[in-house]
Amino acid sequence: MTTGGGTRGSGAGSGTGTDPASGTGTDPASGTGTDPASGTGTDDVDSLPLGDSNDASLPPGGTDGPRHLRPPRTPADYGRALLHRLRAQAPLAAVLAVALAAFVWIGLQHWRGGTTILGVALLLAAVLRVALPDRTAGLLAVRPRRTDVITYAAFGLVVILLSLSITGGPLATR
Repeated sequence: MTTGGGTRGSGAGSGTGTDPASGTGTDPASGTGTDPASGTGTDDVDSLPLGDSNDASLPPGGTDGPRHLRPPRTPADYGRALLHRLRAQAPLAAVLAVALAAFVWIGLQHWRGGTTILGVALLLAAVLRVALPDRTAGLLAVRPRRTDVITYAAFGLVVILLSLSITGGPLATR
């Protein structure tokens, strides 16, 4: 026994049917309708409700820009941000300053003392990495703390031992 007596897909349980108010076919699953004259959807974009995520970027008046504008930055703001970034990298700057002094010393024909200072720079990096937490170690924190400390200390000791053990040769001090 059939109910509805219509064609296939036009019954109440089929998910498609006719909207009695407008005479258009509707799909309750998708909430869209079709315009019988053009065959296109009748839901207009302007009639769809906007959620809060879409409203947040719109100003209360409409087209003046976003509601939550950040005040314009001043040169003092840029200066403070630069000082903050430099302060965050102070441990690395200290190690690089010692390494620069080592290279200057090497350039002045004192290679043994310069390479020893270079090894001291690596030992300084190890000590700073042990003493400082990860968030304040800056770019010295490359790997896990234990790995960084072992690497910096091992390379520092090797450089120092090599610089102290090599004697004679064309670069010996006069």
